[in-house]
Amino acid sequence: MTLAVGGGLIVAGAVVALVHAAMSSVQDSIALPPRSEAPYSEPYEEDPYEEEPYEEDPYAEEPTATEPDAKKDVTITACTRDPQIGWQSAKVKVVNGSSTTASYTIMMEFLDEDGVKVAEGGAGVVDLEPGGSAVKKAQGLGEVPPGTTCRISDVWRTPSD
Repeated sequence: MTLAVGGGLIVAGAVVALVHAAMSSVQDSIALPPRSEAPYSEPYEEDPYEEEPYEEDPYAEEPTATEPDAKKDVTITACTRDPQIGWQSAKVKVVNGSSTTASYTIMMEFLDEDGVKVAEGGAGVVDLEPGGSAVKKAQGLGEVPPGTTCRISDVWRTPSD
């Protein structure tokens, strides 16, 4: 029995020494390089790369933030809190009110009883035909208190190519 305990202590000591040696070599390999001896230079007075103004909107293809028309296309049909995990979600119905096929990004805010935002979530609809509709779940991230309500914060509608 004494021999087994003594052998176990020797093995444990060897493992500790091995780990210590490995940590020392890792520490040496991640050491910072020596400080640069490059001369210091003053910052530029002027921006040498000043850009010319755009003649057309460079973000024309990007969705525009919460167009009144796009926000009218989205309604909340349900607002529920999962009783097991405490996360809020909203079901939203999107009806494409534009004349072209479009994709939607819907951002939600989840508010406690005092109106304070306690979580956010979102949903998306891709290639919705004019007049077409879709129902999506906007899942919130994080636990919220009972009595939390749902509100649409932003809607982006982007014409599909």
